[in-house]
Amino acid sequence: MSDSKGNVRIITLGCAKNEVDSEEIAGVLRSSGHTVDGSQAAEVTIINTCGFLESAKHESIAAIRQAVAEKGNGKVIVAGCLAQRLGSELARLAPGADAYVGVGQMGRFDQVVEHTFAHHEPFIDVEPPHHRWADITTRARTGRPWSAYLKVSEGCDHRCTFCTIPSFRGGHASKPIERVIQEAQHLARTGCKEINLIAQDVTQYGYDLYKEFTLPKLLHQLAEVDGIEWIRILYFYPNRLTDEVIEAIAGLDKVCNYIDIPLQHAHPDTLRRMKRPWDGERYLKIFDKVRARIPNVAIRTTFIVGFPGETNAEFDYLVDFVQEAKLDRVGAFEFSREPGTPSYEMLGQVKKQLKKERYDRLMRAQSSISLAKNKALVRQTLHVLIDEAKDGWIAGRSYRDAPEIDGWVYAQGAAEPGSFAQIQITEAKEHDLIGVLEGHTPARSRMVPLQMATREPR
Repeated sequence: MSDSKGNVRIITLGCAKNEVDSEEIAGVLRSSGHTVDGSQAAEVTIINTCGFLESAKHESIAAIRQAVAEKGNGKVIVAGCLAQRLGSELARLAPGADAYVGVGQMGRFDQVVEHTFAHHEPFIDVEPPHHRWADITTRARTGRPWSAYLKVSEGCDHRCTFCTIPSFRGGHASKPIERVIQEAQHLARTGCKEINLIAQDVTQYGYDLYKEFTLPKLLHQLAEVDGIEWIRILYFYPNRLTDEVIEAIAGLDKVCNYIDIPLQHAHPDTLRRMKRPWDGERYLKIFDKVRARIPNVAIRTTFIVGFPGETNAEFDYLVDFVQEAKLDRVGAFEFSREPGTPSYEMLGQVKKQLKKERYDRLMRAQSSISLAKNKALVRQTLHVLIDEAKDGWIAGRSYRDAPEIDGWVYAQGAAEPGSFAQIQITEAKEHDLIGVLEGHTPARSRMVPLQMATREPR
């Protein structure tokens, strides 16, 4: 290798947690003398894979095969969830990489890269997950500098029968609270204004370290970090949305009144097969409690349709629940039969066409609700974090809009990306809002630039 240790290209697949992992890998490699630039020829290509669903597995394998075909004299390192999940099986399905490295090893990736150059034979390192948190200051940000994900824990202790994550991310492991605060302070010093706390179950934060659920305490300490203006929480587990958590959200100005609480279903029998808590009636009660304390709260959830054994009556119950709950945002997935999960072997697998029909029906039921929720905001003024500016228009997100997940607020006017602006809402779409920057005289043209209208909410 050259004195500069060569250029590294990182390809990130999957969720926001993987995005954070890739930024930590990039930071560790830069600190050890590598350059990390995806636009230049690379001596090392790292593919940070996703292993959550069968579709993600196919995407990751395709990316590995392409990188191997293009590597020449370089090296290809396969990292992340799919490497952890499949191990030597992945090396058989997508051969030719120089290393297959599992999760939790971001902090030693300089050693991983050096090992691939010191040894000619490919190696597999997928020991049981033991999370080595990378040094805070080494993280190399790749997204918008004013918004960042902050991972507060790894893994999951729940055993939902459809989920593969505990099998490759391991059990729940919290990042120490002082380390989370230091990371938030570092992000703020580098220009970050919005932090999005991510974990498989953020409501379990701290229990493994402190023998108590520590999310409210963490939120109070994060609210003291200078420079951070928004704190968003992803994702809540239903039976741990406690009074203490609700009170912290309600009482702290910096914490967005936004709750992403994946329910997966509402019918008690379906939830029982999923090994998920409660039922639709209790979910409605918790929503009533949240809305009573936080009147302008935005609530988002996701559902799985076509879970094994889901009857017409169970699905009808879910649709009725959606219509009664009147949630701000709803996402849905067709059940994916994942090897190694209990649901893979369950009787009553739902046919693909029926899953699609149920998905379409559920999303149609939600579409009018989402539109009504947005129409209720017309003539209101929202505090918006600007993400883009082009051709006399700006696009950003309100407290109701998590990055890369929800809709946008478009407005006529000029404002710097990364700044906050007051937007008066004049028009509502199903996912997005359109308005005018406060104090701006709107032009006759009301067409949002096409380049701003390409992101689809999930």
